[in-house]
Amino acid sequence: MTTLILTVAGSDRPGLVAAVADIVDAHGGNWESSQLAELAGVFAGVIQVSVAAEHEADLQQALRALDGTLTVSVHTGADAQARDQPITLQILGNDRPGIVREVSAVLRAHDLSIHDMTTETRDAAMAGGRLFEASVAATVPAAADLAALRVDLERLTSELQVDITLD
Repeated sequence: MTTLILTVAGSDRPGLVAAVADIVDAHGGNWESSQLAELAGVFAGVIQVSVAAEHEADLQQALRALDGTLTVSVHTGADAQARDQPITLQILGNDRPGIVREVSAVLRAHDLSIHDMTTETRDAAMAGGRLFEASVAATVPAAADLAALRVDLERLTSELQVDITLD
């Protein structure tokens, strides 16, 4: 079996998921996992599909037929590298430009691999303004210095004026 990662985007309308699912199924593929969302009128997502190697080219060709409805990019998945320790970060604070950039730079500096990241802004009912909230699931290589990671994240809490919880 071959693992394919599909990235999809297009103007939101009913039937987009069904269109992709029908093509995957018609070519013997298995829809394994996905994250799909509507953001500002655009449907966007990432889908992991497994398919027999002999059907991969036909599946990719069929997905190209969605052009005009959805833009679909296909990437071949790779085996995950051995990484020892999963962690999660919770971030909450007043919204401002640069939070994701700063947090992701610290994670990159410590060689963390982000597996899942969800962000959201919402009105801060009691204080006024906007709140930024994020949840990040990542893995840390066995050789990583967790104490140094904590120090860098604590520095960010002060600089960005956000709360960052590391579990």
